[in-house]
Amino acid sequence: MEFSAQQIASLLQGTIEGDPDVKVSNFSKIEEGKPGTLTFLANLKYAHHIYDTKASVVLVNNDFKPEQPIRATLIRVENAYAALAILLNLVEKSKSKKKGVDSTAFIAASATVGEDCYIGNFAYIGEGAKLGKNCMIYPYAYIGDNVTVGDNCTFYPHATVYENCQIGNNCILHAGSVIGADGFGFAPEGEVYKKIPQLGNVIIEDDVEIGANTTIDRAVMDSTIIRKGVKLDNLVQIAHNVEIGENTVMAAQVGIAGSVKVGKHCMFGGQVGLAGHIHITDHVVFGAQAGVISDVKEPMTLLGAPAINAKNFMRSSAIFNRLPDIYRTIGQLQREIEQLKTEINKQ
Repeated sequence: MEFSAQQIASLLQGTIEGDPDVKVSNFSKIEEGKPGTLTFLANLKYAHHIYDTKASVVLVNNDFKPEQPIRATLIRVENAYAALAILLNLVEKSKSKKKGVDSTAFIAASATVGEDCYIGNFAYIGEGAKLGKNCMIYPYAYIGDNVTVGDNCTFYPHATVYENCQIGNNCILHAGSVIGADGFGFAPEGEVYKKIPQLGNVIIEDDVEIGANTTIDRAVMDSTIIRKGVKLDNLVQIAHNVEIGENTVMAAQVGIAGSVKVGKHCMFGGQVGLAGHIHITDHVVFGAQAGVISDVKEPMTLLGAPAINAKNFMRSSAIFNRLPDIYRTIGQLQREIEQLKTEINKQ
């Protein structure tokens, strides 16, 4: 399906610079642009590619100022990255969707399935489970007893939701994700560990996306809670009784220990680790591999392990790189001091 630059600009409420009639039918990266494709420029670090790209249309921010002529047609918008997301979502929604219930799927007699749901081969819907409208349950997905699922949710193959958990509207669970497995609770008795039953559940609110092979443990009692708008990458581990605030995002391999409370609009780089029972306020940013062992009470960017304020981390890193020279200098000064002491004692 082809669209003209004018049609796209009208949809995005953008302004055109160049040929309004040029047509595109696909997307491309700006450095690999091909004729007939649309690309975008949101980060000025890649601005040099816009002068050479062969893409026909480029989305740019309103404040972008070219330094030389550009062959492509530009569509200026307030936020080029957000505008691209709008277009990609429209393309995604236009794809034909699977429908119906496969004959090999198991749906318990006491389960309730909403209108227009797809349930694929060997998917399992347990006793008392409730699915909303327009859900997509792919082959081998597992929805346990008494699980509730809202409208417009997608469960990819082998996504697993244990009993009594709650999933909101418009949620996506990617392949291999596990919601509601037991939290890591064991009590030492002599030389062995006794399991502590995990009797709570997991509550996932609306518009949450869970990456492939990400795990969210059920609470010991009460609930592990993932608030609305949270986005979790692949291979993230959320322990029991954790609460993640609205619109917080986490990159791959983040690990959150038990009973941590994370605020709204926080950002976690890859492999960040949080110790148990700490509280993180809103709008905190953690750089990759940050190790956090205490509460964070003010919005800031943290780096390192143990994590510290990013500016202090940068200064400390600069000193760390100079440690061999500093060590040699200290050694030389110590020798000079000993020589001075020896000369003074001779007098």
